[in-house]
Amino acid sequence: MTASPKSRRRVLVGVSAVAAVSLGVGVAAGSRITSPEDAAAKTAAPKASQITVPVAKKALSSKVIGRGDASFDGAVNIRVETSGLTTPAIVTGKVPAVGSTITEGKALLEITGRPVIGLAGVLPMYRTLSPGSKGPDVLQLEQTLDRLGLDPGTVDDEYDTDTSQAVERLYEKAGYDAPAPDERLTQAVDQAKKQVDAAKNQLRQARAQLKQAKDAKAKDTSVQQGSVDDAEANLADAQQARSEAEFKAGTPLPVSEVVYVKTLPRRVDDVKVERGGTVNGVVMSASGASLVVTVKVDAETAQRLKAGMAATLDLGEGTAVAAKVRRITKNGNQYDVVVAPNGLTASQLALLRDANVRVTIPVKSTGGKVLAVPVAALSSGADGGSRIEVLRNGKTELVPVTVGLSADGYAQVTPAGDARLSEGDQVVVGR
Repeated sequence: MTASPKSRRRVLVGVSAVAAVSLGVGVAAGSRITSPEDAAAKTAAPKASQITVPVAKKALSSKVIGRGDASFDGAVNIRVETSGLTTPAIVTGKVPAVGSTITEGKALLEITGRPVIGLAGVLPMYRTLSPGSKGPDVLQLEQTLDRLGLDPGTVDDEYDTDTSQAVERLYEKAGYDAPAPDERLTQAVDQAKKQVDAAKNQLRQARAQLKQAKDAKAKDTSVQQGSVDDAEANLADAQQARSEAEFKAGTPLPVSEVVYVKTLPRRVDDVKVERGGTVNGVVMSASGASLVVTVKVDAETAQRLKAGMAATLDLGEGTAVAAKVRRITKNGNQYDVVVAPNGLTASQLALLRDANVRVTIPVKSTGGKVLAVPVAALSSGADGGSRIEVLRNGKTELVPVTVGLSADGYAQVTPAGDARLSEGDQVVVGR
């Protein structure tokens, strides 16, 4: 049976379609077939290239960074020596409030109606001082009076009339009457004055008798002259005795009316007495009036620090405060680094009180901007010197350098000899 022309056309179209599909599949398959050489080239690691960073110009400083607790500096217990009182040591006023400030030269308490004046000094009051007293406690007192501008005369270890007058001015400045001398001393002054008056009267009488004898043109007036001489000597002795009595009756400094504290001003932390109560031992505890931050460091770190170094306190909330290292003390196996802020506003004081803060203490500084490269850029040459690799015009060049301060991952570098190095030069830090 012979196929119709229409049927033959259908077969031809079908065959053509199958051929076209087969050709597409072949081309796709061929595109996915690669040679072993091409496969190795595509999977090989890329050719090594340099990783570079520019030479920077920046200020460098090495730092000690730590965290510390804020507290009021140097707590001490304050005692009043009341053994010199003849009456019970009753607190009658001036009881300070916790948080108040003890100021030098001001009364911090009243006992039996008399002030207890706070002064700065390391030697405690252990006796009543009065004219004629000598010793290191007198020297400390005169040094204090001189510092307060109260003019104790020559600053030495002798309590003299100038010292006595300066003590009077101390009490006047504090708003109190100066302490009175012992009654027996004032009585001695009165008695000495009477002796002077009697000696003056005796001298007047002796001189009158001598005059009468001379007016009568007596041949011998030696007896009358002798009486005058004796009366003059007696008056001189009486006047000397009066001066000594007045000196001894100068203003004293009772042991119960002064308290020495190592440093002032200070903040009252706790009060142990109340008005109407009796003083017995510690009357209050006080710490430094200023807040400080104490950072604990090891011995190696402590050796890098010293008092007076600048520091920064990070109070949080974007607030940083300039400070200084006040002191470094050993505490067991560690060291306490006490840092004090240079000044605080009321809001900064509120942030710092009882806080744990970050403290930064620059140890060394370049003192300005210098050429600096990452520490990773440094290497050692055959001669043991330092060098860096600089990429110029697609080629690397070894540049010898002298290395200075290193900090924060960077090192200060100075080109050695005739070598060239400028800000922006690209240095190799890796490949």
